[in-house]
Amino acid sequence: MNPPSQRPAANQEAPRVCTARRRILGQWPAAALALLGMPGGVQAQPERQAAAAELLRLWRQRGGALLIRHAATEAGLGDPAGFTLGQCRTQRNLSEAGRQASQAFGAWLQAQNFQPDAVLSSQWCRCQDTARLAFGQFKDWPALNSTFAGQGDPAAQQKALLARLRGWPPGRTEVWVTHQVIMTGLTGTYPSMGEGFLVDSQGRLLARAELAP
Repeated sequence: MNPPSQRPAANQEAPRVCTARRRILGQWPAAALALLGMPGGVQAQPERQAAAAELLRLWRQRGGALLIRHAATEAGLGDPAGFTLGQCRTQRNLSEAGRQASQAFGAWLQAQNFQPDAVLSSQWCRCQDTARLAFGQFKDWPALNSTFAGQGDPAAQQKALLARLRGWPPGRTEVWVTHQVIMTGLTGTYPSMGEGFLVDSQGRLLARAELAP
């Protein structure tokens, strides 16, 4: 088990398990309200609440992978010059709103008495932090790494995603925290930051919902 501050090495190939103590902003009911668009107890946006509830209903019923684009970040596109995998100070990281939203999503799932079978993440810090804050633990999976601007191997990574989906038993539930390019490559659909796509064993989009305020 790695300490929360430890990051994966830049050239790491094998997945690693990273664990950290869950940190929730205040009590989880308040965080859950924030997730559903109820900041400070204001009434939720019905559309967002209904979409999240429907996604969770299908996930419970059918299983599948919930791909989540990392939560809101600091301003920017891609990563700064000098980006280095494993060195968060060189990357575009979560904003304070993104950190709070990640905590809120994990708290909401906890309030629904739902725990996925596994949580996998890209090795980018903004994805790892989204997973850590929401679920407290995760495993790195390089297939979820960004392929933006010529990085990675898009074809090989998409093949790995589909192979994993097709190889697990019916009803299994996993969270994959990743990037827009990975989610669009699999589904053909563009996600916003913090949005979740539920896909079936063939990678087909079953439901989508904004999982953060």
